[in-house]
Amino acid sequence: MQSQVTSNPVHILLVEDSPTDVLMTREALEDQEVLNPLHVVQDGAEAMDFLHRSGRHHDAPRPGLIILDLNLPKKSGREVLEELKADPDLLSIPVIVLTTSRSEEDVAKTYGLHANCCVTKPVDFTMFVDVLRRINDFWFSVVTLPPAKP
Repeated sequence: MQSQVTSNPVHILLVEDSPTDVLMTREALEDQEVLNPLHVVQDGAEAMDFLHRSGRHHDAPRPGLIILDLNLPKKSGREVLEELKADPDLLSIPVIVLTTSRSEEDVAKTYGLHANCCVTKPVDFTMFVDVLRRINDFWFSVVTLPPAKP
């Protein structure tokens, strides 16, 4: 099932420092015919600039969904999650943590920081496409996302 772009599309923010994982995500979304605009930042500090629309991201759109890696340079995914969920203007944005970690401690901490879900990132491309298909089906077909704020 493909996502649909309306006059007010849901923008996706991917926070990922691995160029390979960014490429796999782009290709998996294209394979699933996800039409939502995808924005990519490569570290936690840049993610917060994007979300706060500061610096070179002064005209960034507000994402309707964030896909967040945990292990990031400058500011970890945990720090990003903690900061954005503490901000009343950002806390309603759903966050999918997509990580290679299978650690129970990481999962518990992630949910403790109010991630909406935690998904283990497969290394196999076919399995990765399947995971993103499931994310797409759930978040853009089943879930009602909060209305976009300006």
